[in-house]
Amino acid sequence: MTKILSLLVIAMMVLHLIRPLGLPGLKKRKDFWKLAIVAIAAIMLTVAVSHG
Repeated sequence: MTKILSLLVIAMMVLHLIRPLGLPGLKKRKDFWKLAIVAIAAIMLTVAVSHG
């Protein structure tokens, strides 16, 4: 599950660099790092739920 989530977020980051997604907080190309922060939190949550 974490591999799929990682690949999905990486794809979103690449797409955001090409053309910003337009979501709140993601209006500029330089905001792609925010997706990485969300991805790290989601992966941590996935690991905690699967091992908890």
